[in-house]
Amino acid sequence: MGDRWYSEAVIYCLDVDTFADSDGDGVGDIRGLIGRLDYLARLGVTCLWLHPIHPSPNRDDGYDATDFYNVSPRLGTLGDFAELLHQAANRGIRVIMDLVVNHTSDEHPWFQSARSSPDSPYRDWYVWSETEPPDRYQGMVFPGEQNETWSYDRTAKAWYYHRFYKFQPDLNMANPEVRAEVKKIMSFWLQLGVAGFRMDAVPFIIELTEAGNPSSPKDLDFLTELRQHVQWRRGDAILLAEANVEPDQLPVYFGDSGGSANRLHMLFDFMLNGRLMLALARQDPEPVIEALRDTPALPVGGQWATFLRNHDEIDLSRLTAEQRNQVYEQFGPDQEMRLYDRGIRRRLASMLGNDRRRIELAYALQFSLRGTPVLRYGEEIGMGEDLSLPGRQAIRTPMQWSYQENAGFSTAAPEKLVRPVIDKGEFGYQNVNVTAQRRDPRSLLAWFERMIRTLREAPEIGSGSTTHIDVPMPPGVLAHRADGPTGTMVFLHNLGTEDAEVDLSLLQPEADQPIDVLSDRGYGDVGKLERLQLGAYGYRWIRLCRGRVR
Repeated sequence: MGDRWYSEAVIYCLDVDTFADSDGDGVGDIRGLIGRLDYLARLGVTCLWLHPIHPSPNRDDGYDATDFYNVSPRLGTLGDFAELLHQAANRGIRVIMDLVVNHTSDEHPWFQSARSSPDSPYRDWYVWSETEPPDRYQGMVFPGEQNETWSYDRTAKAWYYHRFYKFQPDLNMANPEVRAEVKKIMSFWLQLGVAGFRMDAVPFIIELTEAGNPSSPKDLDFLTELRQHVQWRRGDAILLAEANVEPDQLPVYFGDSGGSANRLHMLFDFMLNGRLMLALARQDPEPVIEALRDTPALPVGGQWATFLRNHDEIDLSRLTAEQRNQVYEQFGPDQEMRLYDRGIRRRLASMLGNDRRRIELAYALQFSLRGTPVLRYGEEIGMGEDLSLPGRQAIRTPMQWSYQENAGFSTAAPEKLVRPVIDKGEFGYQNVNVTAQRRDPRSLLAWFERMIRTLREAPEIGSGSTTHIDVPMPPGVLAHRADGPTGTMVFLHNLGTEDAEVDLSLLQPEADQPIDVLSDRGYGDVGKLERLQLGAYGYRWIRLCRGRVR
């Protein structure tokens, strides 16, 4: 893998506490994760993204930290974490971790000191207002669960700002001491050996909050500072950011107006994610074509991270109300399946009716599009969700390893588990687990392993350019290509329910012994590309030519 390793990576995201429990206390831990690294290496994972591992009251799944320099005792120790980094590196797997520095827990010693006295050295580490701000009820991230963004603290005798829940007071990024502390936190973990950070809520990290101003200014130069700081500490470390902003604002998160990539290395492609969901719901590729066409040009080194499911709800806020309703109708028809008036809290397998053909099609499409693919734990075996759990917890259930009690996740009594395992219905662990699929060469898990191996042999997908092939197509069919120094790949995906025939003979002059490298069935020789067959929900990855060695 080259210097920009992240452009050819396969990222796997997981919650340590729901992945594997090594000591039988009902909570997944770092040692349990170490014991499953061989599974991840076999799957083809090259980068692990860990959700928050810091000490926390755990009122928001660890996103409310009380100590940025330690590991939660329920997950293990710093020694365990160092061993994880060592063992992962032995298997060619890098580890990145969540950096949640937009806010702290209200139980963090910094906030407890800040609220205790106006003279506290930490008072200005948070955002305060002596009077009730007029924008108190604006800008909520969790509508329906959150009533305000400014709360009154009786001890401090002042209002404090919290973009998220009231127990998560925002840090004051206008304070140079806070900025220095953020860099110190990053240095600490980079020194231990992490390969970078997934930065949570980046637009709020760079927000210089002003009471009464719902459109407070943003300091993008702080991202430049962080990039420079990280690169000096570890040259190949990356910043992968969550920034669900307007499309025309995306380029400035990668670099300044000079055109250099001097800010974030990677951004999650929320625009593409919403369009993918709309395309799957309509069984029409046009939304994906629009997304490819409208994607802002990135500076050299900038990279998208693509995903179908992540640890949050599927965010449809970038779609119109009509488009959002079309997705809801197909994938979230019941109100309990929806969240925050903008999203769906289900896993992909259940959204697609557990139809193996559609699941394969969806992931084959995601992994073939420009950018670096991100895979949520359990998606590779087709796990479902538990809608009886509140909010986002529906898709944060324990990993289903085997037929054993608690799905092989833990030996603890079921009532002691960090979260209940799914044990009923078609997605119960008795029907969906790693052990069963490991024994079946035709399983979804086996397919994912094969698909990821194929991806690793086609680096032009991640590091090259991706374009729509604009020729007449049967309804439901998307054709696109990826070009890079290593050659050219052509992709056909049929989102529709009817078999199709595609003519790509215009590409024949570029072809050099073209061949299918991944497909949903055997289609025979590619020939001269003029009569390419494609089944309903079918897909074909075709190696058109290889780059010339110079």
